[in-house]
Amino acid sequence: MRVHHLNCGCMCPVGGALFDGFSRGVRGTLICHCLLVETESSGLVLVDTGFGTGDIEQTYPRLSPLFVHLNQIQLERRYTALEQVRQLGFSPSDVRHIVLTHLDFDHAGGLEDFPDATVHVMVDEMEAARRRHGFIARNRYRPQQWDGVKHWRFYGHKGVRWFGFDAVRDLDGLPPEILLVPLPGHTWGHAGVAVGAPEGWLLDAADTYFFRHEMDRPTRHAPLGARGYQRMMAVDFDLHLHNQARLRDLSMDEAAGVRIFCSHDAVEFAALSGLQGLPGQV
Repeated sequence: MRVHHLNCGCMCPVGGALFDGFSRGVRGTLICHCLLVETESSGLVLVDTGFGTGDIEQTYPRLSPLFVHLNQIQLERRYTALEQVRQLGFSPSDVRHIVLTHLDFDHAGGLEDFPDATVHVMVDEMEAARRRHGFIARNRYRPQQWDGVKHWRFYGHKGVRWFGFDAVRDLDGLPPEILLVPLPGHTWGHAGVAVGAPEGWLLDAADTYFFRHEMDRPTRHAPLGARGYQRMMAVDFDLHLHNQARLRDLSMDEAAGVRIFCSHDAVEFAALSGLQGLPGQV
């Protein structure tokens, strides 16, 4: 398998380094780190989609005004997975599967750009998204982004153990090197996605953490803005921190050889994608 790292969104919240740890101005730079996986038997597989063309063309009501302005979302076509798949020389119809970490607005916006793809997600996540119970849920889950999806596959909490985590491994139509790793807390059905790449395991931890130094040192370190946003968005903050700590232990285990990254840290994205400089800074 070959893995491409895509940035399918850019957000520039007021607060600068309080969110990203490096910006010198008023606004920070957060990205939407997605994967495009080339497989031998299952075509192209997207892991999350970031924002889609519909979000650009019909921003409201597909996106909540609260998060559009709070996060200062930069709605540009170049950031869509659809455009980046084409730039890599593929057709959108080559994307046969999409594996979602969760259904938040900044992860599921591009689903309808790939109408023939099968979408894989934890059943707990879909149930929470359909209920949309509470103020944050009504703003984070935007049914307009995914009510046109034709092919869903839902998964419960069962499967093999993977580095101490319970995982769903047998995703319909996908190779065994792609698996969902349940990591609830940010949302009830939040999951990581592990990919067995030729160079070793990659784990897209999505929103289990937001800042690189929450993983690469023995104790959690994150700037104030990143900490506050995580607390605001978590449906169970203690559970969120518990799963974050489990991932931190795995990241510190050199023998395991698992490369962990989150969805929104631009420094992590630059390192994994080989980007010279940082998104929004080049």
